[in-house]
Amino acid sequence: MAMRVVFPADYFQVRRPNEAFAEQAAAFAGLGWGVSSFAFDGDRGFRPALMPGETVLYRGWMLDEVGYRAFVDAVEAAGARVLTSPEAYLAAHHVPRWVPLLADVTPETVCFTDLDGLPGSLAALGWDGFFVKDFVKSLKTGAGSRIMRPDQIGELLERMAHFRGQVEGGVCVRRVEDLDPASEVRFFVRAGRAFSADGAPVPELVREVAGRIASPFFSVDIARRADGVQRVVEVGDGQVSDLVGWTPAGFMTVWADAAGWADGAG
Repeated sequence: MAMRVVFPADYFQVRRPNEAFAEQAAAFAGLGWGVSSFAFDGDRGFRPALMPGETVLYRGWMLDEVGYRAFVDAVEAAGARVLTSPEAYLAAHHVPRWVPLLADVTPETVCFTDLDGLPGSLAALGWDGFFVKDFVKSLKTGAGSRIMRPDQIGELLERMAHFRGQVEGGVCVRRVEDLDPASEVRFFVRAGRAFSADGAPVPELVREVAGRIASPFFSVDIARRADGVQRVVEVGDGQVSDLVGWTPAGFMTVWADAAGWADGAG
């Protein structure tokens, strides 16, 4: 199966991938993959055009559910197919989809779609602290996403809407655990196999998680708690996960044998 990777187009030179992904584009080309750009903010065209029958990996900015489904529609209209279906995308991209599958290895999490009365709902949990996300990600600007009191949630959501442009899906609050941020490491999982950035042994926790998420390609971040126990901090769709701790060349180890596998993925 022919493989092609699609990146967001550069705003000024739509035939090129956005500069942020230039090194990755060159690395994939070195593997023999087709490489195209997609003009999300223009005519929504692929350059070069997709070839019928190709399997497409997206690498780029996060897309909401509507945006990803529209991208998939564009791929399929060109006669190609996506590696990751919309359902598989959401399985790793939306917190309420993956958290229940990992409840024993990740901080306690409660998600809300009805935000009325949220301070009271948080108070009822009886937690000492809350780490707040929408269905996708936390707020990394200003004071961040951690609050200590339920009555602080309104201000945080206002900042999230301001800096993120929206609160996607709803709100997920995670119980604060004493995790060492310096110990956090990102792994990628393709076809149930986990890969580390430096080729080091993959922790048993990551191998366990690799079999629980119904996605052909996703990321897993783990960190060590103060008592030494490893915990899952985050899961994300691999197509929109940054190369935190990885080089583009190292990322290619995930894809070295992907062409034959892609026939059954999705």
